Amino acid sequence: MVRSCRADDLAWVMETADKAWRPINAAYRRAYGDELFAILVPDEHTRKGEEMRAICREHPESVFVCEENGRRVGFLTLLFDRGRAIGEIGNNAVDPDCGMKGIGQQMYRFALERFRAEGMRYAMVQTGLDEGHAPARRAYERAGFDVSHSKITYYRKI
Repeated sequence: MVRSCRADDLAWVMETADKAWRPINAAYRRAYGDELFAILVPDEHTRKGEEMRAICREHPESVFVCEENGRRVGFLTLLFDRGRAIGEIGNNAVDPDCGMKGIGQQMYRFALERFRAEGMRYAMVQTGLDEGHAPARRAYERAGFDVSHSKITYYRKI
């Protein structure tokens, strides 16, 4: 079951975001090296949780929590570009410790249903091409996301 996020979910959402982004942060560190990583990700242990705190504070209506048998197992954020009729799945994660399969698919079905109900014509989600994001890419493809384009960001020490 996916429901609106409540105030008492905030600490769990923050902790889950930080746990879920550990492999992504590790991939970034390998790609960037320690010096650039420290510049781009000042606190890898709390960065994503703090981002989620800000989203929950500024746009609480866009944050949802997935529960199974009364236990929180995932969260997602939804954004609506009403001018272009595109719904976007923003930050989302399944608790790495939950050990359940299919939670991401349940959350993406919820998102697609919500987008349709709000009159969106397309759904989008963005993710990285690094190995830390590989599970997310597989989950999005399983959910039917099939149109994509790649983008690359270059850095150079000067």
